[in-house]
Amino acid sequence: MECKIIGVIGAGIMGSGIVQICALAGRDVVMVDVSAAAIDRGINSINATLARSVTKGRLTEEQKAATLAHIKGTTSYADLADCDMVIEAATENEGLKLTILKQIDAVVRPDAIIATNTSSISITKLASAIQHPDRFIGMHFFNPVPVMALVELIRGLQTSDATHDSAKALATTIGKTPISVKNSPGFAVNRILCPMINEAIFVLQEGLASAEDIDEGMKLGCNQPIGPLALADMIGLDTMLSVMETFYAGFNDPKYRPAPLLREMVDSGRLGRKTGQGFYNYS
Repeated sequence: MECKIIGVIGAGIMGSGIVQICALAGRDVVMVDVSAAAIDRGINSINATLARSVTKGRLTEEQKAATLAHIKGTTSYADLADCDMVIEAATENEGLKLTILKQIDAVVRPDAIIATNTSSISITKLASAIQHPDRFIGMHFFNPVPVMALVELIRGLQTSDATHDSAKALATTIGKTPISVKNSPGFAVNRILCPMINEAIFVLQEGLASAEDIDEGMKLGCNQPIGPLALADMIGLDTMLSVMETFYAGFNDPKYRPAPLLREMVDSGRLGRKTGQGFYNYS
C-alpha cells in the first residue's frame, strides 16, 4: 500500500521533524498533540527550520509554503481516520505508548499501518496493543530528523511483509535510507551507541577525564563528529536513562546498568539541551 496521508503523534523534536520531512516530500500530514500550544510550538519549529533552508538557498519560498500547506495540526485523534499510516512519536515511555497506540487503533482504518518511533521498546510488545498487529512496525528515526539519513525498520513477531515493504517505500520516498532490523532491546544502532555513551558517563563519574577531554578524545581519536557526552545532551539524558534501563531489564546483564551519574543528572532535571543544562551548559 502506498502511504499518501500520514499521521504523526507528537509535535516535539522528533514528531515535528517527521512531519516536516513527510510534508516536504509532498505527503499530507496530520500532526496530533495534547494541546493547541504544543501544536503551535511544533508548527513554529518546522517553520523556523524551513526558513533557515530558504536562507541557505536549499528551498524556495514557494517550496516552504507548499510544505506548510501539507500540514494539519490537531488535538483530535478522530482526524487520523483517513490516514494510510500513523507514526507514534511520543516520549520513550512504554505505558504512554501503549495508551496512545490503543487510541490510534480505535480511529484508523483496518488496513492502515501503525508505526512507532521508539528507540528501544519491544515492537512485539507494543504491537499487542492493536487489533491488527501484522500492520504494526517500528520506524526509528534519528535526531535531528531532517538531517539524519537513517531509518531503522524493526519487525515485531507479527509484522507482515506487506507492512515492512510499505514502510520501506515511505522511508525511501521521504529521502531516508532504511535498514531492516530484528526486534531486540535497542535494535541495532542504539544497542551499540548507548552503552558507549553510558561508558563515557562512567569515565566522567570516576574522574578519569573532564567532559571536554572525553569528547575531544573521542572526536580526535575515534573520528566521531560529536563527542559522546555532547551527543547524550542532544539525545536527552532522560531518554538515555530510559534506553539503558530497557537494556538492563531486557538482557538481565549488569554490563547494561545505567551509570549512577546519569540517573543523578536526570533526578536533578538536567536533561541536556532541552533544559539548557546537561553535561554542558546551553543557557
